[in-house]
Amino acid sequence: MAVLVAVLGRLPPIAAQDPPSTAPVFPVDLDVVNVTVTVRDPAGNLVSNLKRDDFVVLEDGRPQTLQVFARARGGELVGDDEKDKALTIDLGLMLDTSESMLSELKLSQEAATRFLENIPRARDLLTIFFDHDIRISRYDSENQQGLIERLQTAKGGGNTALYDAITVYLSRAQGATGRKVLVMFTDGEDSVSTTTLTDVLQLVRGTEVTIFPIAFRGGIPAGSQRALKPMAFMRELAAMTGGEVFQPSASRDLATVYQKILDQLSAQYVLGFVSDSPRHDAKFRRLKVELGHPGLKARHRTGYYPAPVAAASGRPGTKPES
Repeated sequence: MAVLVAVLGRLPPIAAQDPPSTAPVFPVDLDVVNVTVTVRDPAGNLVSNLKRDDFVVLEDGRPQTLQVFARARGGELVGDDEKDKALTIDLGLMLDTSESMLSELKLSQEAATRFLENIPRARDLLTIFFDHDIRISRYDSENQQGLIERLQTAKGGGNTALYDAITVYLSRAQGATGRKVLVMFTDGEDSVSTTTLTDVLQLVRGTEVTIFPIAFRGGIPAGSQRALKPMAFMRELAAMTGGEVFQPSASRDLATVYQKILDQLSAQYVLGFVSDSPRHDAKFRRLKVELGHPGLKARHRTGYYPAPVAAASGRPGTKPES
């Protein structure tokens, strides 16, 4: 997480949001490392009935002792004493309203609206609307319906600060105890960010957030060379965090996309451990989850940074939404 502090430290302060006053403060004690895992069988079906002994978590090749085991099974929570905190969802929703997305803004608005209508209420919902500006709102589980009208009336235009928007979201997502899920509605292009592609990928590499990019073509010609970089970027985000990229081309595709995301959230496991590493540095630690059943495949984040971090802030043009 030292990289996150370094990147945000280069950006001018963000305007305060509800409640007003302070920039985000990151935890300084990362005792338990939580890994959110999705498991599939050889046919690609989700597997949701595994037990603690079916998992081995490796950090830099060393097996770790699980302190937390929890699994989501539909609406039922099954696990140990930490299950409620571990399985709670903190949802991030990012909507690209830049010029390149204007041709598909109506579809992306519909996509975001229908997603909120289908997903179970999150404990905390952080929304970011972005073009050349970044506009942030935070909702709790009681007032998320108020977001629907805002989604449907969002207007767009201007350049795209996608990398900065992701950086700001990551700074806000730190410290929560549950599952962190980010759903992005974007074409993947960036034109004005102060954060570089290399920096944002390094930030995402160590995050606990599972990212599901919902990729739109926007103004990019299908199959063109210009389309390759944004799509590769979104696929990399998903691969590093244990998420998945979806590409709806019409309204009829949305229901299938949402069902796939909801199915994954309803079949996830959270595995928590206290690292046995003798190292006391800020270097990246690789994670791998092995399964005790042949043919099963686990998808999860690739690693984390263990270093304590300090307060950080936002970027130019970032402002709260009321």
